[in-house]
Amino acid sequence: MVAIHDIPDSRPFQKVLTRLSNKWNVLVIRRLAKKTMRHSQLKRDIGNISQKMLTQTLRELERSGLIERKVFPVIPPKVEYSLTDLGKTLVEPLNVLCGWAIEHIDEVESAVESYDVRKELELEQ
Repeated sequence: MVAIHDIPDSRPFQKVLTRLSNKWNVLVIRRLAKKTMRHSQLKRDIGNISQKMLTQTLRELERSGLIERKVFPVIPPKVEYSLTDLGKTLVEPLNVLCGWAIEHIDEVESAVESYDVRKELELEQ
């Protein structure tokens, strides 16, 4: 694996990160890492995502080659979403990032709180 400080050109990283830096993308990928799902299953499982946002998220992930949309020729229409081989390669890095977040969330929130207090005190002076 390439070390982040050894990357001479950060544009590829920035492009991919821009595509993934949306909380809905990560939530959808994490759900599809477990199993193939229909739109309604994803919406129910994620919970607080609107129909429109889920549709936009699925389209963007499909456009990026991370998920596949399979339409079955039945009435009523049946559509399933699953990770592509490329999407599956993203699961482990996301697991690592999620693990890091769980391990360090208290420290991050404490740092944010300390920073906000410092900045507020500076403004008062």
